[in-house]
Amino acid sequence: MTSPSLRGRSAIVTGASQGLGLAIARAFAAAGANVIICARDQPALDAARENIGSVAADGTVVVATKADVSREEDVRRLTAEAFAAFGRVHILVNNAGVYGPMGSIDQVDWAAWVRSIEINIYGSVLPIRAILPHFREHRYGKVIQLSGGGATTPLPRITAYAAAKAAIVRLAESVALDVKEDGIDVNSIAPGALNTRMMSELIAAGPESVGQAFFDRMSKLAEEGGTPLERGAALAVFLASADSDGITGRLLSAPWDPWEALQQHRGDLDASDIYTLRRIVPKDRGKGWGNR
Repeated sequence: MTSPSLRGRSAIVTGASQGLGLAIARAFAAAGANVIICARDQPALDAARENIGSVAADGTVVVATKADVSREEDVRRLTAEAFAAFGRVHILVNNAGVYGPMGSIDQVDWAAWVRSIEINIYGSVLPIRAILPHFREHRYGKVIQLSGGGATTPLPRITAYAAAKAAIVRLAESVALDVKEDGIDVNSIAPGALNTRMMSELIAAGPESVGQAFFDRMSKLAEEGGTPLERGAALAVFLASADSDGITGRLLSAPWDPWEALQQHRGDLDASDIYTLRRIVPKDRGKGWGNR
């Protein structure tokens, strides 16, 4: 399938100095979008900007700026720089995130647990708050939220990350309803198990911190290579493009869901809770009890 064009669009991608954020920024630039990336490490950002520039379509502008998206003043500066560079911004990708402390919740460092929540939740809420007035003014915009396994599956011993990922997916679903009449689409991506720095952190923490079963599963995925970064980046391009207009409030799996043809099923999506978080009740599992 031909990649959608992003020619004439501009994007903010957070946490884009490495890993999936970098892959998304590369894919956006290759598809013709202007891109401003941010992270907390300036040398890594400089290298990422060169990397993105090497694949960018002709005429594409790539900007890199140091920012901590859990700090409101940094987010204000980031969006101001994006407006100054591009005039108009069409896409926000909230990718920045960390695992935080690993271990039993009563034993991990509390300050580190709180810091993980700040980065993972505030780091999504603040950019959304900053960009929505701009999107509303133009009656158009795309918010792409990066989810993770913690949104749909309990992650014992990685509780800050799991709690945050569930929170930001429900945030995206809720904001999607708030802005639906403004021509703004808000969706979340579950990228799959990625063989990135974060997976390396899990394995380095060892089974005593993350649990033997989870450690074994992540080690096996790392050996197998995990989900290609390009798959999540391709889904991000789709959600950033006009091809996905009107698809909103959904959590889409990059490796498992047939998102390339999703516009063909808009009627089903609009009339249902497909690809959303929900509570499982007994009848969903074929049980006859629990109904009133």
